[in-house]
Amino acid sequence: MTRPLDRFAASLTLALCVLWGFNQVVAKIALADVGPIAQTGVRSGIGCICVIVYVAATGRRIFRIDGTEAAGALAGLLFTAEFVALYESLRWTTAARATVFLFAAPFFVALGAVFVLKDERLRRMQWLGLTLAFLGVAIGLAGRSPGGGPIGDALALLAAALWGATTLVIKATPLRQADPTKVLLYQIGAATLIAPFAVVAFGEPLPVHLSATTLAALLWQGVVVAGLSYVCWFWLLGRYPAPQLSAFTFVTPLVGVFAGWLVFGETVTPGFAVAIAFVVAGVALVNWPRRAAAAAARI
Repeated sequence: MTRPLDRFAASLTLALCVLWGFNQVVAKIALADVGPIAQTGVRSGIGCICVIVYVAATGRRIFRIDGTEAAGALAGLLFTAEFVALYESLRWTTAARATVFLFAAPFFVALGAVFVLKDERLRRMQWLGLTLAFLGVAIGLAGRSPGGGPIGDALALLAAALWGATTLVIKATPLRQADPTKVLLYQIGAATLIAPFAVVAFGEPLPVHLSATTLAALLWQGVVVAGLSYVCWFWLLGRYPAPQLSAFTFVTPLVGVFAGWLVFGETVTPGFAVAIAFVVAGVALVNWPRRAAAAAARI
């Protein structure tokens, strides 16, 4: 049974969004020694260990055949492709631009929902949010900023489309009723298994030297992001209303832009600042709770 959002849940959710906002910066740091495919596999493998420990500690019975296997495999393939595209984009564009374009994912979810999720109609506010997000992406693609490039921007946008496709698969298949930790394991488990073969197939250089900074970046992504932060997120989803929690996601692209400036000195042009504002406003409106949920939160 869910409960109204309280200060602790709001603070923890905000902390998670800040954490996720820094993720592209950390991934870009690790690219100095570890390619995008290998990094996806290492991050996911470490995350798998953390989630399995959590599952064992909480006694969740998720390792059973329940008809979600085919959908889980597809979600895993899409998830793997998403992070390979995202990490590869960081070679060609700034962490700030990659983060903003990645959070165009709700637009792709809504576009696909018209065809595969006909029972989930969007409200007027959500359509307005999607329009703003789309305009923000268009403005961002039209303008250039120091360190940005069309290849990197396109790859980040592809990652957003793949994220949206993964969400649609989860919503439109038996995965919708599955334990969230099982759904997560399908995704990071697939990435762990696929990455070593993909590294060989695409000829990505094997990581032969790991600096202390790179090692710390990989552990951060695996333990803190793919492991602990996702476990905390699922803990929150099991106790608090999902729409109210999702409303905080608009903070993440803002943090991503700030992180890029703080760590790499990335600059934001006035035109891209407008794009950020449109995307953030759009994400906020798309994820804003319904009136009933908002009213419940004030009780």
